Amino acid sequence: MRAVLDTDVLVAAFRSASGASRWLLRSALRHKFTVVVSVPLMLEYEAVLTRPEQLAASGLSVKQVNSVLAALAAVANPVRLSFRWRPLLADAGDDMVMETALNGGAQLVVTFNLRDFGSVGEPFGCRVVLPREAVTIIRKARK
Repeated sequence: MRAVLDTDVLVAAFRSASGASRWLLRSALRHKFTVVVSVPLMLEYEAVLTRPEQLAASGLSVKQVNSVLAALAAVANPVRLSFRWRPLLADAGDDMVMETALNGGAQLVVTFNLRDFGSVGEPFGCRVVLPREAVTIIRKARK
């Protein structure tokens, strides 16, 4: 199973020790599914997760955040954005996530932002799902 995690999912994973988002991050780090990333997406993760308000909410330091992101990058499948799919969505940040998914052959885009993503990825075999749905799909795929 190949999935792209939207930045909001990583934010939730860093802020809460329990829940679907944390399960997804831990499972990606344990190779239970393949997380697909691009350079722009990794840079967005870093920029958002190292904001002062995010660090305060997570209780982590910049060094700790960067350590987790380095571990994620080490297990992730890097995607070269060889084809631009823009504009697909109203938000350029969402376009970047979808571009990563489409160029990386991801079956899932995991986000809390279902409304803005809609079903644009479905013709390409890519479903947009909530973190809790992704957990169920990944668990079933591993059986």
